[in-house]
Amino acid sequence: MTSTNDLRRGFLDYFARAGHRPVPSAPLVPQNDPTLMFVNAGMVPFKNVFTGLETRPYSTAASSQKCVRAGGKHNDLDNVGYTARHHTFFEMLGNFSFGDYFKERAIELAWTLLTREWGLPADRLTVTVYHTDDEAFALWRKIAGLPEHRVIRIPTTDNFWAMGENGPCGPCSEIFYDHGEHIAGGPPGSPDEDGDRFVEIWNLVFMQYEQTANEITGELPRPSIDTGMGLERIAAVMQGVHDNYDTDTFRALIAASESLTGTRAEGAAKASHRVIADHLRAAGFLVADGVLPANEGRGYVLRRIMRRAMRHAHLLGAAEPLMHRLVPALATEMGVAYPELIRARPLIETTLKQEETQFRRTLDRGLKLLDEATGGMAAGATLPGETAFRLYDTFGFPYDLTEDALRAQGLLVDRAGFDTAMAQQKRAARAAWKGSGARASDELWFDLVEEVGATEFTGYAGEQGEGAVLAIVRDGARVTRAEAGEAVELIVNQTPFYGESGGQIGDAGTATSDGGLVATIEDTHRHLGRLWAHRARIEAGAVAVGDAVRLTVDHARRGAIRANHSATHLLHAALRERLGTHVAQKGSLVAPDRLRFDVSHPAPMTPGELAQVEADVNGQVRANTPVTTRLMTPDDAIAEGAMALFGEKYGDEVRVVSMGTDGGRYSVELCGGTHVAALGDIGLVKIVGEGAVSSGVRRVEALTGEAARAYLNGRDATLREAAAALRTTPDEVPARVAALMEERRRLERELADARKALAMGGSGAGPAGPEQVAGIAFVGQVLDGFEAKGLRGAVDEAKGRLGSGVAAL
Repeated sequence: MTSTNDLRRGFLDYFARAGHRPVPSAPLVPQNDPTLMFVNAGMVPFKNVFTGLETRPYSTAASSQKCVRAGGKHNDLDNVGYTARHHTFFEMLGNFSFGDYFKERAIELAWTLLTREWGLPADRLTVTVYHTDDEAFALWRKIAGLPEHRVIRIPTTDNFWAMGENGPCGPCSEIFYDHGEHIAGGPPGSPDEDGDRFVEIWNLVFMQYEQTANEITGELPRPSIDTGMGLERIAAVMQGVHDNYDTDTFRALIAASESLTGTRAEGAAKASHRVIADHLRAAGFLVADGVLPANEGRGYVLRRIMRRAMRHAHLLGAAEPLMHRLVPALATEMGVAYPELIRARPLIETTLKQEETQFRRTLDRGLKLLDEATGGMAAGATLPGETAFRLYDTFGFPYDLTEDALRAQGLLVDRAGFDTAMAQQKRAARAAWKGSGARASDELWFDLVEEVGATEFTGYAGEQGEGAVLAIVRDGARVTRAEAGEAVELIVNQTPFYGESGGQIGDAGTATSDGGLVATIEDTHRHLGRLWAHRARIEAGAVAVGDAVRLTVDHARRGAIRANHSATHLLHAALRERLGTHVAQKGSLVAPDRLRFDVSHPAPMTPGELAQVEADVNGQVRANTPVTTRLMTPDDAIAEGAMALFGEKYGDEVRVVSMGTDGGRYSVELCGGTHVAALGDIGLVKIVGEGAVSSGVRRVEALTGEAARAYLNGRDATLREAAAALRTTPDEVPARVAALMEERRRLERELADARKALAMGGSGAGPAGPEQVAGIAFVGQVLDGFEAKGLRGAVDEAKGRLGSGVAAL
């Protein structure tokens, strides 16, 4: 038997011998196509090479590409577990020619690999060609020696591939394997083609035309080849099975779930074990590639995959979280080919365990209510959409989970009713918003978030990315296009730019496009908590709704912000340790050049306390421990000691940032901001100010990294200048200044005495003797050049001589 790992390695070795560059799989999150949620085909990483936007140091390549189809138009999620060949995660083997060889060589390489290298019987193989592609038809006859009835002309778009409405396109040729007469189904193009007997195992795409608006406008100057063969499908063929789930990799994963649940993959349990095996692969690889569960975008798709598998674990009777205990089996089966699984194994296990622990609470409540709602329903009945929406809205029970749970009972769900209830909730939310006194200008953002959905923030994983422009706002109104010289706000579907929130200011950077756009992003704001607006100045070119733009965060600025934000967490912990647990954050500002941190404390901090806090923080920085992030419910996070920050609003899931010594327990806070990877990246923390903001609230101001170094250098330069002026060394400046101050005080006393004596006539005897005015003793004198603070003493002397009377000086 040829193992799946052998087949993957054999494919890449075969094409390497044929002069192709073996290229590692790209991450599942597309790096060059913002319109795609996940990489869903082997050619996606090479898209810009095919279009000429990118060049590489090779003209032919081969890869085994990780792919996920579980969102958007490529969504196989609902079928997984119930069919032989549907998967959320799969591997696509492919060989590629970027203007090097074309049809003849592609057909020759494919036929040689299948029949000579892998030994598939030629009489089991059938191919299709586009009905007008006489060249491909003739080449198959010539190279493979196939009879005419096994080279089938197909007139539909199944055999004509296009990258989109605009761009490269061309006919393709699919290779089918005949599993035998004992399986129902006919060859492609026949009335029975939807059966399972003939299974497509490889598709050869011949890119030879250019099209505009779905119309072919000419031939490509460099025709190219893109092929795709599902590893799971060819593994089934090579291992003599008809079902992908009977291949070695899936059998190992299913065996692990059988062992842990104590149930066999038979009968009703068969689909559940298959769902768990498939979804384990998808979840593991997505987490390894930086995707974490969330309520929007890619994170939401991951959550759906995870929770669907977790529900099936529940159906199998797993009393405790199961998925994380299957990760070792996944790493064993696929970790050699994909070492990222090994590196990310702790994160995958932690994420799965936390998600399943949280989901089991939702599942228990939801299934109980679902049982109550369907208790009297007969098979074939339909659950009202309002009920499904109440489960979703009140108890967090997703619609697809309701649908999947009722499938086994033969029940349906009223999707239209669910959508109606969702729309009613949105209308109610809008009405409540309008009645809340919110700014009228926010209505624009309310409309936008309803229309285009939430922005997906990708900036935790990196500082670069691509986004599709969904809307452009200029002077408070929507426009479809912006030209050079204009200041606008850009809304994209996904962005690495952090939107101002929680005291951390928004990111700045650039936006560019292949169409010539050059824009400076000066700031990034978050509207209604879900929509990121990039405040941009168009420097050159233009941008229009629908354009793909490259987004690059200012690296140095982001790095300084990250350092300052992590420093605020350390300051918070150090202040609580030194001053007491009554200390709580009351506000903050995290900017690239400084940080400001307000805390509750009733009295000014002494220099000694500030010095201790600063020493504690820098001790943590020098320890250089990693900063870790976990996703948890707010209640679970606070139960573990995480601190919720003043003024923050938290949903049903939060990011818990842990840092410092004691296994990261020095500081544990709920925080959605960006942070350093390790505390040593902060460099240095210097407290530069402490003062009162209001009653019971103190403000600490500090600098980090280069700003702190520059501040200290400036202080050192000032000290040296002072030492030079005093004609002493920097170390002796305090003593020298103290001596000078004492000398000054002595001289000031002597000067005051001399001025007093001079002002009073030089004798020091004070004013002349008293005279009688209307029977009252009176002393009066004008004192020139006499300091006001000496006047009290002179008056006291006059009063002493008078005994009783009036003295006026």
